[in-house]
Amino acid sequence: MGQKTSPVGFRTGIRLDWQSTWFAPKANYGDFIVEDCKIREFVEERFNNQPPYSAVAKTEIARTRNEVKVTLHTARPGMVIGPKGAEVDKVREEIEALINRKVSVNVVEIKEASLNSKLVADSIAMQLSRRASFRRVMKMQCEAVMNAGAKGVKIIVSGRLGGAEMARRETQKMGSIPLQTIDANVDYNNSIARTTYGTIGVKVWIFKGKFGEEIQPDNKGRKPRGGKGGGRRNKPKRNG
Repeated sequence: MGQKTSPVGFRTGIRLDWQSTWFAPKANYGDFIVEDCKIREFVEERFNNQPPYSAVAKTEIARTRNEVKVTLHTARPGMVIGPKGAEVDKVREEIEALINRKVSVNVVEIKEASLNSKLVADSIAMQLSRRASFRRVMKMQCEAVMNAGAKGVKIIVSGRLGGAEMARRETQKMGSIPLQTIDANVDYNNSIARTTYGTIGVKVWIFKGKFGEEIQPDNKGRKPRGGKGGGRRNKPKRNG
């Protein structure tokens, strides 16, 4: 039997920082965890589950003695901030009302959305919910991730694919995914596509190279390999 674990949780505290950074006495520890869950659920529902989709990939929470600092990592910072910061001020007020504490909200832009597993998984789920061909969607996303400079990508979708009567699992993979190498920067996330014939689960692994390595985009692009004997060959010319 395969003993599987989350690549993100496997590296947290060793190579990756915690997404919640605070210290609390035993009496308040449980309350703070519940508040963190409420904030993350609010952000997911507010920005990712309803239009206009703002593509918030990660929510970091830090606490000081006086306030809660919430950092939103998004591929569309303009939609989160709003005109003259009106939208982000509204979000701050809603979070303050939710947890009854003073809150500050910061927005960080994600430079390359194709290298973020959360955004890739959500994009696939959205296209599947619109009845796009799952094979075509998986192939296009794999190529986009590799062209952005990733060393490897793996996508798994499972459910009633294409409206089939029996659920199954399909996998698309390019490059390598070293799951047991802690020094490997592997980003993982999942999403759910809700269709008229049931839900389809989407899992995405993206290998960006070792920690500290600079990612170089592949400007040439990757094309699918053709079969044997494809294409014409120029025959050598005879002299005379």
